[in-house]
Amino acid sequence: MGERVEFPSNGHTCQGYFAGNGPGIVVIQEWWGLVPHIEEIVDRFASEGFSAIAPDLYHGKTTTSPDEAGRLLMEMDADRAEKEIAAAGAYLLSRPECTTKSYGAVGFCMGGALAQYTATKEAKVGAAVSFYGGFKKVASDWANLAAPIMLIYAEADQGVPIEQGRALAKQLEEMGKDVRLLVYPKVGHAFFNNTGGNYNAEAAEDAWQRTVDFFRAHLT
Repeated sequence: MGERVEFPSNGHTCQGYFAGNGPGIVVIQEWWGLVPHIEEIVDRFASEGFSAIAPDLYHGKTTTSPDEAGRLLMEMDADRAEKEIAAAGAYLLSRPECTTKSYGAVGFCMGGALAQYTATKEAKVGAAVSFYGGFKKVASDWANLAAPIMLIYAEADQGVPIEQGRALAKQLEEMGKDVRLLVYPKVGHAFFNNTGGNYNAEAAEDAWQRTVDFFRAHLT
């Protein structure tokens, strides 16, 4: 359905996967890279009436090995990645298929944390959704958050504990931010990834519909 595209960032050319027509969404990868699962999410947004892009933050590298994924994650500079996400968003907004002046940012695990971070750095982020976001290199300055944000966590997540999500949601509420917290019971980390062992179809479908509805409500 989609196509590989190129866009400028930081004086060099980045690649990504693009599909669709409508409000703009930037999809941010897990630590595996820009794998077919992430491209499928871009295609799903396209089928829901969005235009979406997933930037390739590993610049062509992908893996199915947790050890290799951990190495790629640790080698990645978070600020460089954020700039590339923002560049992907700017490219998306420049395309005739995109119908909004702001874009949504959605990410998963590492990408979820980067979605949070990007929402605190970029005025063009109109809404953000973070699935079990965790990445120790990222320290978001929440005072700068202007967009509404939805935080999605799994109650049985051993990697990104639910306590972390509840604490963040409470902090943002106390700061007067527009935040929504979704907690899915009895499911583990990466429950949305239908290629992994923790996939839970019921929770994943509910989280998907809520994500779509959230972006439809907030992107202009």
